[in-house]
Amino acid sequence: MEPKDALLELRKKQGLSQDEMAAKLFVTRQAVSRWENGETVPNTDTLKVIAKTFGASINTLLGQPRNLICQVCGMPLEDGENYSKEADGVVNDQYCKWCYYDGGFHVAQTVDQFIEDILPHQSWGTPDEIRAFLRKQLPQLAYWQK
Repeated sequence: MEPKDALLELRKKQGLSQDEMAAKLFVTRQAVSRWENGETVPNTDTLKVIAKTFGASINTLLGQPRNLICQVCGMPLEDGENYSKEADGVVNDQYCKWCYYDGGFHVAQTVDQFIEDILPHQSWGTPDEIRAFLRKQLPQLAYWQK
């Protein structure tokens, strides 16, 4: 998806006219129109405002793939639904809202401690199956490779 399509989809999903979106972002309706027609792309500062205002990631606004997973727990991240946020409210699409919030990580110190913390919230297999799966999968994620 191209940025123009992502921005148009975001505006329509919010049920806003170009004028209403422009007012929320403190830009002109013509700027919104140019973004949606692919004539221009919002600058970095404006992308941050759009992301914060509408709860979307900058990657999504730039048309990047949406099949992301939390780099701590491996949970699929659905756009806008489970993304974490920085302390200033900007969306962070690398982590889910349970593993990272207010600009920091909120997880156990070791993989084994983390598995035991999240095990009660899993229901897709036996505890031993879940432990085995997570012990194999978690070390592949960025957070655990530090």
